[in-house]
Amino acid sequence: MNDSQWTTNEEPIEPARSPADLGRPTWAEVNLNNLLHNFRLMKQLAGSSCAMMPALKADAYGHGAIECALALEDAGADWFGVALPEEGLKLRQAGVTRPILCLGGVWAGQENLCIAEALTPVVYRVDQAEALDRAAKSAGTTIRYHLKVDTGMGRLGVPFPDVRDFLERANRLSSATLDGVMTHLASADEAEKTEYTLAQLDRLRESVKIVRQFGHRPAWIHAGNGAATHAVPQCRAGLINMVRPGGVLYGLWRDVTNRSVEPLDWWPVMSLRTRIAMLREVPAGTPLGYGGTFVTGRPTKVATLPIGYEDGLMRALSNTGRALIRGRPAPIIGRVSMDLTLVDVSEVPGAALSDEAVLIGRQGVEEITAEEVASLAGTISYEVTCGISDRVPRVFLR
Repeated sequence: MNDSQWTTNEEPIEPARSPADLGRPTWAEVNLNNLLHNFRLMKQLAGSSCAMMPALKADAYGHGAIECALALEDAGADWFGVALPEEGLKLRQAGVTRPILCLGGVWAGQENLCIAEALTPVVYRVDQAEALDRAAKSAGTTIRYHLKVDTGMGRLGVPFPDVRDFLERANRLSSATLDGVMTHLASADEAEKTEYTLAQLDRLRESVKIVRQFGHRPAWIHAGNGAATHAVPQCRAGLINMVRPGGVLYGLWRDVTNRSVEPLDWWPVMSLRTRIAMLREVPAGTPLGYGGTFVTGRPTKVATLPIGYEDGLMRALSNTGRALIRGRPAPIIGRVSMDLTLVDVSEVPGAALSDEAVLIGRQGVEEITAEEVASLAGTISYEVTCGISDRVPRVFLR
C-alpha cells in the first residue's frame, strides 16, 4: 500500500470539515476511494453475472453507513444488507434507493415499516412470514422476503430438515412472496474446514431445489460473508447469483479470511487519529495511570492523548498497544482510561504538543492495522472498528 492512501490533506466531502474544526482533536478518517477500490476488487472476483450486496450493518462496521452507502450506490452496488429495519430506515431517509435486505429479520410490529420503506426482510420463522402477509393484505399490497436456511451455522434460519414444513405453511400465503433463499457460512475463513463449508453449500443447493418444487421462483440465491466471497467464489460455480461482502470492503481481512488463499489488494478504509494534549518529563520510578500499573524504569517523556475506551480504544491495550507519532512507535503506558491515554514518546525525537498520534492507520512508513489492535485485545478487527464510538467524528475523504 503506498503512503498516499493515508494522507490527511485530501479534500473532505461537503460540508467541509477538518480535524481542527472538530473541537477535541480526536477523529476517524474514512477513505471512500479505498472503499470503492475494495468494492471493485470484489465485483471483479465474483464476476459480472453476480450481484453485489455490500454489508452496511453496524453503521458499516463503524465506518458510517450513510456515506458508504451513497458512495457504493454510485459505484453500482445492487443491494445493501443491514441488520435491522431501523438501519434500513436511516438509509432510506438519507436518499438510498437500492433494495435493502434486513439480515436479522423483522421484529413484531415492524411489518408496516418494511412495507412503507420498501425494505426486504429475511424470514426464518413461519410466523414472521404470516405476519408480513397479514400486514401486506391490510395495506392492499404485497411484500417480498428472503428465506434464510440454517445449513450449519446454528444461529438463525429455518433448520435444513424443516424447510419442507416451512414451505407447506408459507404456500398458503398470498401477499408475502418468497423472492430469495440464503444461508450463512460458519467457517469459510478456515481452510481446514473446507468440507464443512462445502456441506453447507450442498444443503443450500438442496434447499433451493425444494423451494422450487413448491412452486416458488426466487430471484436471488446468496450465501456467505466477506471471507466466503474470497475463499469460495460460488457465483462462478453457478450456485448463487449474489454475494454479501462485509469486512473486506472496509479493508479488514488479515484475521477473517481464508489464509490458504492469496489475499487481494485490499486497502484499509478507516484510520483513527488524535493529537498530543500534554507533555511532561517524569523521573524513573514514577507510577502512571489508574492503579499505577506502569512504573517508569528510566526518565521518561510522557504524552497524554485525548482518547480512551469510550472512544473505542480498548482498555485491553493498556501497557500493550502503541501509537505512531512522527512516524515512530510510542508504546501505550499505564491503563487506557475512559477519555485519556498515556504514551511513551522518549524515543520520538522532537515530539511536541499537538503532534498527530495515529492509533489505527499509517504514518510515514509505519502502520498500525485494525488486525494488530484486535490481536493485542484478543478479538477480531470487526469489533475494533465497530467499537469506535459515535463521539469520534468521522471525516470522509474522496
